[in-house]
Amino acid sequence: MSQFDSIRPFYDVEANAAIRKIVDDPMLEAMMSFTFPNDTKEHWKDLMVHTHSLRDFQVNFIYPGVQKVIEKSSDGLSTGGFEQLQPNTAYLFISNHRDIILDTSLLNSCLYENSLILTTSAIGDNLIQKPFLHTLSRLNRNFAIKRGLQGRALLESSQLASAYIKKSLLTENRSVWTAQREGRTKDGNDATHRGVLKMLTLSEEGANPFGYFEKIKVVPISISYEYDPTDVLKMPEWLAKSRDEKYIKSENEDFMNLLRGIMGTKKRIHLQVNGLLDKEIQEISKMEISQPDKLSKLAETIDQKIWAGYKLWPSNYIAHDLLYGDNEYVEFYSEEEKSSFEKRMHEKVNMKNDFLVKSFLAMYANPVNNQKAALQTSSPSSLS
Repeated sequence: MSQFDSIRPFYDVEANAAIRKIVDDPMLEAMMSFTFPNDTKEHWKDLMVHTHSLRDFQVNFIYPGVQKVIEKSSDGLSTGGFEQLQPNTAYLFISNHRDIILDTSLLNSCLYENSLILTTSAIGDNLIQKPFLHTLSRLNRNFAIKRGLQGRALLESSQLASAYIKKSLLTENRSVWTAQREGRTKDGNDATHRGVLKMLTLSEEGANPFGYFEKIKVVPISISYEYDPTDVLKMPEWLAKSRDEKYIKSENEDFMNLLRGIMGTKKRIHLQVNGLLDKEIQEISKMEISQPDKLSKLAETIDQKIWAGYKLWPSNYIAHDLLYGDNEYVEFYSEEEKSSFEKRMHEKVNMKNDFLVKSFLAMYANPVNNQKAALQTSSPSSLS
C-alpha cells in the first residue's frame, strides 16, 4: 500500500475498474445525458468502458461536460496569461475560490486547450462522501483534503497532503491546484490563508521550510464570475454571523452548492494566469525575518497578484456604487446592466433586511476595492 492511498486519485491501471463501477449509476447517466444530449446511452457507455487512463476520462468526458456547462449556464469564458506557461512543466496553481467544482475544472479545460500539463486538484473530503462522487473525483484526478480534524490528526493529515503535493510537483512533474484558503470565499474578499502556505512546507526538511517555494513554480490564478451562481445560498451563513451564532450546515448543503455552482447563472467568466512568483519568492527568501513572517509576505504577494488579475464586471461596479451610494464607477456599466442587476438582487434578497442587502452588495463590491488597493501597491514596494 502507498502512504497516499487514503487521499490520492486513481492510478491509470485502476481507472477502468473504477469506471465500470459507476457506469450504470443514475447520476452518471444524468451527467452524460447533459454532456452528450444527441448521443445514445449505449454509445457513450461503450466508449467509457473502453477508457483506461485518467487523462482519457478527463479529455473525453469531463472536458466536454465543462464545455456544455459553459454553453448552458454562462455567456462564455475568456482567459489571459496562459502564454506565460511552458509545456511539460509542473506548476503549483494557487487560486481564489468561488465555486466548488468549476474553479479547477475551468482551469484544467484551459490547460488542455493550451497543451499544458493538467492538475491534480485538492478537494475537501466533506464534498465527496457519496460513493459515486468519491469515485468520480478520483477519476478526475482530485486528491482529498480531510476536514473537521483537530490536534494531532490535523497535523498528520496536513503532513500527508504536503508530501503528496511535493511528490506530484517534483517527482511526477504533475501540476497541482489548491485554493488560497479552506472553503470558498463568501464575501468577495479573496485572501490567502497563511495556514495553507504552511501546510505546503510541512514536507520540506531542514531549518528553512520556506526554501520549498524556491524549488517549485508558484502561479497565482484569478477567476471571476460576473454573477456568482451561489450568492443566495450564502445568506443563511451571513445571518448567523451577524447574530454571533455558530453556523451549522444543513445535511445536503454542500451538494446543493455544488449543483447550483455548476448549473446556476454566471453570465461571463474570466480566468487569468498571473505569472510566476520566482523573483518575489527569491526576494522574500533573502529577508532576515522569521519563517511565519516569510509566509505572511508570500500570502500578501499572492493576494496582490490575484486582486490585480481579477476581471471586474459591470456587476462589481454596480454593486460598489449601490453599496456606497455614489456614481464613482458609472462609466463602467449601462443603465440596462444596472437594472438587470437590481432585478436579480430584489428577486434573491429580502430587501427589508439591511444587513443582507449590504452583505449581498459587498460580496460583489469587495473585488473593486481589493483591485484598487493592489494596483496602488506594486510588488517591489509591497515586499519592502
